[in-house]
Amino acid sequence: MTSLNSHGIRFAFGTLTVLPVRVSRWDRGAARAGMLCAPLAGLVVGLLAAGSGVLLLLAGSGALPAAVASAALPAVLTRGLHLDGLADTADGLGSARPAEDALRIMKQSDIGPFGVITLLFVLLAQVAALSELYGRGWAYGALGTVTAAVVARLALTLAARRGVPPARPEGLGAAVAGTVALRTATAVACVVLAGCAGAGALLGGHGAVHHALAALAGLGAAHLMLRHCVRRFGGVTGDVFGALEETAATVTLVALVLG
Repeated sequence: MTSLNSHGIRFAFGTLTVLPVRVSRWDRGAARAGMLCAPLAGLVVGLLAAGSGVLLLLAGSGALPAAVASAALPAVLTRGLHLDGLADTADGLGSARPAEDALRIMKQSDIGPFGVITLLFVLLAQVAALSELYGRGWAYGALGTVTAAVVARLALTLAARRGVPPARPEGLGAAVAGTVALRTATAVACVVLAGCAGAGALLGGHGAVHHALAALAGLGAAHLMLRHCVRRFGGVTGDVFGALEETAATVTLVALVLG
């Protein structure tokens, strides 16, 4: 079990970040452990992104540059993998083609108009929400950045649960689809939600409830996206996982600004 956990951590960081981690196992067991460790990878990415924003803010840059840094660094740390998946998924969904044709469109290297428009508005929403949070204080911006990053990767854990089929027989989506038991995914979700509430409590007032509800909003949006993609494509792909991650992160940030 200890060895499998180690391979799971390697799988999570090796597939979800650009950090120098060598993935030594690609079997279903390592994929399952990796998806369970996905929120941990999100925590590291979130802390690094929050650190960049806080440093700029404390240096006197203002809320907007800090927000841009906190939105840009996760893209750098993932080689834009999730943003690329979001754009490809938007092109596939927007094509209104049958599932087979839509999947072929998603595999093309170029980005179509639906993907460009989706990327534009998603990044604008993330920067705008982070700017508002940093405008309230560095702690609000930092905790919001970390919360969104962890919730975004938790969405991947939940999407890898059993009963969610792959759309293709190959690729990352096929490797991780259906590997996580629903009970285990639920347990991980409860731990992450408790952590989000604990982080929010540091802000005082209704911070714990606010952060927990924002996390639930992000997961709910990702779930709706997942259901739509499964109906549309017949299952999940690596691109769909990227779209789920960005959807959860964006909705979580917007929810943190509200209320």
